[in-house]
Amino acid sequence: MPTTPSDARWLAAAARLAARGRPLSRPNPAVGCLIVRQGIVVGRGWTGDGGRPHAEAVALDQAGTAAEGATAYVTLEPCAHLSKRGPACSDLLAQARLARVVIGVEDPDPRTAGEGLVRLRKAGIEADLLPSPEALESLAGYLTRARHNRPHITLKLATSLDGCIAMADGTSQWITGKAARAHVHSRRAMADAILVGGGTWRADKPRLDVRLPGLESRSPQRVLLTRGVPPDGVKVINAPAQIDRLGEAQYLYVEGGAQVAASFLADDLVDRIELYRAPIVIGKGRPALGDIGLARLAEAHGRWAFAERRQLGSDTYEAYSRTR
Repeated sequence: MPTTPSDARWLAAAARLAARGRPLSRPNPAVGCLIVRQGIVVGRGWTGDGGRPHAEAVALDQAGTAAEGATAYVTLEPCAHLSKRGPACSDLLAQARLARVVIGVEDPDPRTAGEGLVRLRKAGIEADLLPSPEALESLAGYLTRARHNRPHITLKLATSLDGCIAMADGTSQWITGKAARAHVHSRRAMADAILVGGGTWRADKPRLDVRLPGLESRSPQRVLLTRGVPPDGVKVINAPAQIDRLGEAQYLYVEGGAQVAASFLADDLVDRIELYRAPIVIGKGRPALGDIGLARLAEAHGRWAFAERRQLGSDTYEAYSRTR
């Protein structure tokens, strides 16, 4: 059956659902699944804490017998390997006698990697791979770790209109307002780890936690980029290239300062830039970035694509994703 615009919309909805599992699903990816019958959602699920139960299992359990003849929309190809914690999701979907499964991203895990699609088709279920930008974005951490053996890295910058992150004397609290700061905390809650440099740690004594009601337990692992002595409860790395020491982390949130931000950009390790811009002008202040090793202006073009913009009180939030 040819894919339709409604298929893309259902996959996008499944991707939004998947966000509920991030980042607590690690080491497994945060997957979303919707089971739809005659235009009505009869089951929905997302990956549980620690990776189980899988999204498909939750959605099928909710749908019950209504899954027969329905369509499942899954952001990631259903797994095809058995584990001690449960059967393969491709087998569960086959047993439910679905009519169709639409998948947003093929799983790079060699234990599945196309085998999930094969199993579904062998069971007589129509299985379609429909590349979904929303599903790709929702799986960014998992895919980056699978392909590059590192977490997906977001660089957060909070600046004045003229690109400063602090006054000349280092004063930086607060450039942005309450709404922007609350949004930062919501972004922290979606990360496995949060990183700042030793200079920022010593100057600002940041708590690097999540202070939103009900989300305090979602505070990420704290990481310092420094050659100094580590404080208790904080992991230390000496260079951006050492991020492979962060274990199973799929999402790293880098908050600065300027030299840390520049070092991650210079090493080509930033996947997303999130910019909070306050409607103030500082003039002679501290710039957001240090030297990133750019030799020619032409090298700066074509590296970033606009992803999102919103107004947060008087401040503006913009996000950009890397293109290459």
